[in-house]
Amino acid sequence: MPRYLVERTFPEGLVIPIDATGAKACLSVVANNAEDGVTWVHSYVSDDKKRTFCVYDAPSPEAIRRTASRNRLPVDRITEVRVLDPYFYR
Repeated sequence: MPRYLVERTFPEGLVIPIDATGAKACLSVVANNAEDGVTWVHSYVSDDKKRTFCVYDAPSPEAIRRTASRNRLPVDRITEVRVLDPYFYR
């Protein structure tokens, strides 16, 4: 399955409560993604919370765009990536 880096901008900042509401929101994203075979691996959030860099396994960029639309999430850029393990060269 291809792996992608998805860049997003949240002009007002991304706020996910650290409580049951936040957990429910994240689980909803996971469930919506599953409908298109998309797996959210993990995300990085900038200090100001206005940009995220999310790693996904997905069959295609189009599948990521469909799930983003269902989840009401912006998509600035999708880049197919591969893992570079620095310890591979030992």
